[in-house]
Amino acid sequence: MRPFHALIPFGEAKRVIMESIFPPESTEEVRLEYCLGRVVAQDVVASLAHPPFNRSAMDGYAVRARDTFGASQSAPKVFNIIGTQLAGSSSDFQVRAGQCIQIATGARMPRGADAVVMVEDAEREAEQLKVSRPVYPQANVSRRGEDIDRGDVILRKESVLDAAKIGVLASQGMKSIGVYQKPRVAVLSSGEEIAQVGEKLKQGQIYDINSYTVSAVVQKSGGLPSLLGITPDDVNSLKSAVSRAVDWDMVVISGGSSVGERDLFFRVLQDLGEVLFHGVQIKPGKPTIFGRINDTPVFGMPGYPTSCLLNAYLLLAPAIRKMAHLPHLTENRATGKLGKAVSGSLGRRQFLPVRLDGNTVVVVFKESGAITSMSRADGYIEIAENIDLLEKGQEVEVTLF
Repeated sequence: MRPFHALIPFGEAKRVIMESIFPPESTEEVRLEYCLGRVVAQDVVASLAHPPFNRSAMDGYAVRARDTFGASQSAPKVFNIIGTQLAGSSSDFQVRAGQCIQIATGARMPRGADAVVMVEDAEREAEQLKVSRPVYPQANVSRRGEDIDRGDVILRKESVLDAAKIGVLASQGMKSIGVYQKPRVAVLSSGEEIAQVGEKLKQGQIYDINSYTVSAVVQKSGGLPSLLGITPDDVNSLKSAVSRAVDWDMVVISGGSSVGERDLFFRVLQDLGEVLFHGVQIKPGKPTIFGRINDTPVFGMPGYPTSCLLNAYLLLAPAIRKMAHLPHLTENRATGKLGKAVSGSLGRRQFLPVRLDGNTVVVVFKESGAITSMSRADGYIEIAENIDLLEKGQEVEVTLF
């Protein structure tokens, strides 16, 4: 049985991983209705002003502002109503002295008019309007280009598209946008004890959990997972599977990285490429391996479901986000008091799945092989390497999933 190489601290492991990730520059055109969450590949410059014309900001009456000067409740100004301008109307009215147009919100301002009198500041009698309060030029008018002017940079390169940014693109009449392609991530599992979901279990087997949990983390982090199946625990099969997988942008394989006779992935990665670390000072998840084959980063994750998924959140997700040109994700945190005392793991940083019950932090970790440790968790608490005990009632910080 060959021991781990020197375990490295968690922070060092993250640094090594992030310094080994180089986001690909390949791009694709995606229609606006499908581009939520995608990353813009270049600056977007406005070709159209928005609004493209002066328009009314509310329902009222379009007038020449100077004709309202001096209006009051006791001495209102009287205007002749010469028509109605609705939103989208192509009517071409001309407003002259003493005239006005009834106008709807969003409608194009008629020629000659430079302000809108609000309905509540006027009184209509048949085809005449009495205005009891003056308006200033451009009052209640959205001017052409007030929001976006032609030539403005409306979105910067590497902007992440949300509903509002997609709306900005739509204002320019764009049907699609150039975005970075999602990183393609090959996901594999290893071990004769693992069966494909849907197949009949043989004695001593369990279903492949890790391929699906890892794929979910990949998708959530902006990647595009491909499940490449289960490979047997022998060097030739594993080497063949990994050799095919490096055609993807990243490879993640779970199982096969523990200490023992079946510690094969280390040998395969060493033969095909470069091992950057093997073993991290954390619990759970110590038997994590990371390296690269040519320019492809390769993760070897622990086989136990809780260890694998927790390490996917901690180490894999930030790497995929960087590869996808996504910004670093700000972690949401909450505080609460421990419902029971918790032992630390001296010399190793511990990440303990917990749920929040009001202000009480309840430990839900069972053991590394129990997937419900994570399915019932709201997040995790982090216990430093030099702490051997957290007392019941002690306030702790929870990093939320």
